[in-house]
This record gives sequence, C-alpha cells and structure tokens, in this order.
Amino acid sequence: MKSRGPLLIRTGRGSAGAASVPGLREPAAELEPEPAAELEPELEPEPELEPVPPPTAAPAAIEAGGTAELPLTTRDVELIRASLAVVEPVADRATGHFYALLFLHHPELRALFPAAMDVQRDRLFRALLAAVGGVDDPAALRARLGALGRGHRRYGVLTGHYAQVGECLVQALARYAGHRWDVGTELAWRRAYRLVSTLMIEAAEEAARTSPPWWHGEVVRHERHTPDVAVITVRPDQAYPFRAGQYCALETPWWPRVWRHYSFGSAPRPDGLLTFHVKAVQAGWVSNALVHRAAPGDVLRLGPAAGAMTVDHTAGADLLCLAGGTGIAPVRALVEEAAAYGVPGRRVEVFYGARRAAGLYALDGPDGLRELVGRHPWLTVRPVLSGTGPAGGALTGELPEVVGRFGPWAGREAVLSGPPAMVRRGVGVLLRSGVPAERIRHDLVGELAAG
Repeated sequence: MKSRGPLLIRTGRGSAGAASVPGLREPAAELEPEPAAELEPELEPEPELEPVPPPTAAPAAIEAGGTAELPLTTRDVELIRASLAVVEPVADRATGHFYALLFLHHPELRALFPAAMDVQRDRLFRALLAAVGGVDDPAALRARLGALGRGHRRYGVLTGHYAQVGECLVQALARYAGHRWDVGTELAWRRAYRLVSTLMIEAAEEAARTSPPWWHGEVVRHERHTPDVAVITVRPDQAYPFRAGQYCALETPWWPRVWRHYSFGSAPRPDGLLTFHVKAVQAGWVSNALVHRAAPGDVLRLGPAAGAMTVDHTAGADLLCLAGGTGIAPVRALVEEAAAYGVPGRRVEVFYGARRAAGLYALDGPDGLRELVGRHPWLTVRPVLSGTGPAGGALTGELPEVVGRFGPWAGREAVLSGPPAMVRRGVGVLLRSGVPAERIRHDLVGELAAG
C-alpha cells in the first residue's frame, strides 16, 4: 500500500449544536434520478436485539486526548484494513450488535432514526466502516466528510453523540474482528474515528454560521408526465442557494426522518422556485409519496444543496451531456445555466435516453428541450431509445454506445446523470472516446457522498 504520509488528528471544538451522526444518509450513487436507494424492502419488524454488555470505557490516553495528536500512520491504516477484511463477511451480525449497543445504552438516539430501521441499519454501519477505511486519502476524505457533516445537520444531532456512536462502533468491531483485534488495532480505529468525527463536526459548525439545517418548501405545482414520473415545483421558505447540476435531500410529511436525494431540474430562478423530477420506483417510500400523494399546499423539508456535477462556464469548453430517464433534470438545469452565461462559440450537445418514447417526457411542451433547441442555436438534443417499439426519429440503442458512435469527444467537458449502470458504462465510453477523466462529472460518489 502506498503511503500518503501521516495524518494529524485534532480534537473537535466543543459543541456543534445541530451537527450530525456520521453516515445517516442514503448513498448519492443511488440518488434520484432513478435511485437504487429507493428500492427498499417492505416495512418489517426489527429483529430482537441480543443481550449485550455496556460499552467499555475508552483507554485513558484516548479519553484524556493523549493520542489525539499522534499521527495516523501507515501501520494504523494496515491494521484497520486487516480488521475490516474479517468483519465484512459477518457485517450483518456486526451491524445488529452495533445497534443493540447504541439503542440499549443510548436510547435517546433511537428517535433520530426512521421508524423502519431495516434499510438504515445497514447504511449507517457500513458508512462508518467506509469512512474509517478511507483515512489514507486525506484530501478526498475531508471533502466527502465535510459535505456529509454539512448535509446531516438536518438530523439535529449534537456533537456529544459522536463519542457515543464511536464507542459502540469500536465495541461491535471488537466482538466481530476476531483474531485481528488487539490493543494496536483498537487504538488505530479510535484515532481514525476521531479524525472522521472531527472533520464532520467542523464542517457542520462552519455551515451553521451561514445556513439553517433544513428549509421548508411548499409544493406549488405537481405535474404528472407519465404514470410514474412527476415534475414538482417547490417554493422554499427562505433563500435557497444552489448551482445547476447539484441535488438535495427531501423529506416528506408521510415518512418522517426518511430522506431521499433528487437533482434540481432548473437553474436558480429569480422567483426562487425549485423544480424536481421524481420517478416512483417499486417499494420506494419517498418517490411514491412524491409522485402519487403530494399535491399543491403540501410542505416538504429540504436539506442543503450538494454535489460536484457543476460546470465552470468561464472555461468555455464545449459541453457533452448524457441523461437517462429522470437524469434529464440536472442536465436541463445545466442547459439553462449555460444559456444564462452565454459563452460565445460554446456548443452543448445532449443525448437523452429512455427505453420507450413516453420516457422522453422532457422533450416537448412549454420550455421542453425541443423548444430550447429552437431558441439556442448552440444546443443540440439527440433522443435515444433502447427498448422496442417505434423510434419516432430517435436514435436506437443503449445510450452510452450511441454516444460512442458519435465520437471522438476529445476536448469536451462531460456530465452524466441517470441510472448508476448507465453512468458507469457511459464513463467508460467517454474515456475511450478521448475525454480525460478529470473532465467527466457525475455524482456516483459512493456511501460517503454529501447528504
């Protein structure tokens, strides 16, 4: 393993007020559009928790902060990775034990979680493991955990809860890491967790100085474009800062503390309204509520904007966009933003794919993509259909492969939005078509992406 040098770990700065519990989120890799995160099982009773002993006290050096200033060494990272390899095959049992400890000894934390714990249970524990397992890349870790800490202020968790979560994490690992757990491994985990929690607390404190933990947003328009796709317009209760290409977490009144991620379907507007494209997916609690139940007058909660699928319009490079299904939402927002900047000579080419013609709902109608093409000569939109049935002038085939046929794409800035499988294939096609990796943007960033 390549060493990146020691990481200096600093202690947190007192109470962050409304900070966050690490990992309380859904992966942005599966945010809407078409989120696999919405493919949740039906509600089921929680399994009975096995009797567990109380968490042991932290070693005196840790408790007093004596090891907090020690560097996290390559050896620490090796010990963490070795113990993770043992825990992964029994992660389900370790997860159950972690929550048993957390809720038996800190029952007040139960109210911070959704009523249905079957999905959240796996997410939190695995997110914690992934966070600590990524400590050998400090720049990436700081960016990801900073965004996570800012995003999860919406849970209203206090800084003191970090220590409680960390103790339960260490105790669960100690039980299931077997022969890979010893004093050195425990110290490595504690140092790494101290780093993780400090980065999140600092980001939450910084965000708290300039923005609320969440916004209320009233639904002012609800338009059904297909039986399972709705475009929802929301008026936030106060100024809401964001960029085209970003997303935010939404909570509905029907599923408290269950948040799902949706991209903004328009660039920032003078009237402050926000637009979201939502597809109802099988057993998707939030998406089905938004498509089939929400109506004008309903009030949602919105987390802060997140995501790095933004474009530097001052660079002036031609823009290539791949959008599948409701993935057209952030791409349409980027087209609006490009029009507002009006970079001379810049071209924007959009490949918009669906299985059937009805899935290309954003093509026609007022302010549809075809109308935008008529308004802006620099914009090209190519519809693509991958299923059977009449094409109606659309290109046919899988979207990434169709884009590859039009290459090479050297010199372009590229964004991709849609189902994870499409995005991953599309990235491969673009790399082979001459687009450098650093000029390809998407939001499949894994478990620790911003919430």
